[in-house]
Amino acid sequence: MSGLRVLVVGSGAREHALAWRLATEDGVARVLVAPGNPLMAPVADVRPDVRTDDFDGIVALHRAERIDLVVVGPEAPLVAGLADRLASEGVACFGPSAAAAQLEGSKAFAREICRAAVVPMAMGRAFASARGAIEYAAEIGLPLVVKADGLAGGKGVTICATLGEAERAIREALEDGRFGAAGASVVVERFLTGREASVIAICDGTTALALPAARDHKQLHEGDRGPNTGGMGAYSPLPDLADTRLQEIVGQVFEPVLAHMASRGTPFRGALFAGLILTADGPRVLEFNVRLGDPETQAILPRLPGPLAPVLLAAATGSLMGLPPISTMADSTVALTLAAAGYPTAPRTGDEIRGIDDARAARALVFGAGVARDDQGVLVTAGGRVLTVVGRGSDLAEAADAAYEAAARIDFAGKIVRRDIGRVAAELAA
Repeated sequence: MSGLRVLVVGSGAREHALAWRLATEDGVARVLVAPGNPLMAPVADVRPDVRTDDFDGIVALHRAERIDLVVVGPEAPLVAGLADRLASEGVACFGPSAAAAQLEGSKAFAREICRAAVVPMAMGRAFASARGAIEYAAEIGLPLVVKADGLAGGKGVTICATLGEAERAIREALEDGRFGAAGASVVVERFLTGREASVIAICDGTTALALPAARDHKQLHEGDRGPNTGGMGAYSPLPDLADTRLQEIVGQVFEPVLAHMASRGTPFRGALFAGLILTADGPRVLEFNVRLGDPETQAILPRLPGPLAPVLLAAATGSLMGLPPISTMADSTVALTLAAAGYPTAPRTGDEIRGIDDARAARALVFGAGVARDDQGVLVTAGGRVLTVVGRGSDLAEAADAAYEAAARIDFAGKIVRRDIGRVAAELAA
């Protein structure tokens, strides 16, 4: 694997974490990121002019730089067919075809696959008409969940305690166009009780190797209250889903789904993310994503002692069989999202960011997301989720302390940080 040249597609904290990790590995000669962000420059060659939807530009970059492996971070280019385009150029791509990416592109499709593969999910159905969805909501009982069928940036899920809330969520999606094309149909599901868990497997079409489990918090406010966001923080490991149990999840969820996808002629290669809920009756699938999670990736990658690049390349080329399970360090991590004022509805941009070097001096990892440099070269906010700060420790309590100490050293106007990421888990684990 000497001299591997890797292109990471994306611009967020997940892609920064990937570039950081790959740049440290002996078998990787060079890491490029397109379009990237200014904070990635110390670990990667940043190409801001090549957008994630510029397939011609990505192919041209591959040809010019003789890229050996493309790692696609966000879901939208995968659903749009970037992996197919790269495959036609003979490029190894860590990411699924457009057909396989429908596992995230359509929640109704994911339900169909789980039914066929006999993978347990919540009771639910998909609807394109408000009337049918409202009638079904009344039938399955409260509380329930209304989900935009398509890609909604992690913000298309509404938990409803009353039928009035359910009707409003259904009509906003189907009649008011709140989520655009992503809400042209909705899935109405029974609400399941339990703690959520994110389990991501590296897949090559037939074989799945699980990464350490993590837990993401989507709601804006402490105690999992407020509007859904792209993710306000994550931690790993989980006190209620030990890493030693992951092979059991692989057998229950990932292997049946991979087998069924392959039988359809749409094998899945890439990172398959199962959003699970740990019920009294065992794990149930809430959703699939077809890429590494954000902010879960920022919490997971620092826990991997072995090289990542060979595993990603093996998945992209269908050769995971025979590789050992992915090993995990005993250390804990807590990843905090630092969000801009007004997030998630109307994030403010252009505010100066200070203190990143101070946070890193506290031995934290700081990954850039919604950041840019203004005309004077000053680092400023440029999106809703601005930074991810990762603290590490021997247990979750120590990791959370490290993360919050480092996050306090970073300042920008209106900074939003949840104060409970990893804290409750640390109490449970004590």
